[in-house]
Amino acid sequence: MFATSGILFNHESPRRGLEFVTRKISDSVAKIKLGKTKELRLGNLEAQRDWGFAGDYVEAMWLMLQQDHPDNYVIGTGETHAVREFCEIAFSHVDLDYKEFVVQDEKFYRPAEVDLLISDPSKARNDLKWELNVSFKELVTMMVDSDLARLKKV
Repeated sequence: MFATSGILFNHESPRRGLEFVTRKISDSVAKIKLGKTKELRLGNLEAQRDWGFAGDYVEAMWLMLQQDHPDNYVIGTGETHAVREFCEIAFSHVDLDYKEFVVQDEKFYRPAEVDLLISDPSKARNDLKWELNVSFKELVTMMVDSDLARLKKV
């Protein structure tokens, strides 16, 4: 039996569910830009995550399955970005200032917040020759553009 394991850090895309903060932000940015809502309520803006593009992670999974021997791999970007930075990029992409629309609300703070999550994908990069194709900024703008296109159709 060939059994390999991938520990995938936050893999994001326009298809991510709206219950995830990244999609909550991109969806709200599009709604604000289109005049469908006036604010975005979030919890801890300083929480940091290792967010990468799901398509890049799928490539890593495929590469894992092409190996002669199964192994364990950590898949992530090796970078962290704060929720605040995600907001800054998303809002500036549509020529808005996030400070005018984002409201911090204690209701959205996690009771057991992990302040920093970061991967070490060096083994995947070395053994699989895997690398990211989509940068953090490209990921954020891709998600906003997708939500804008979706909401313009409604």
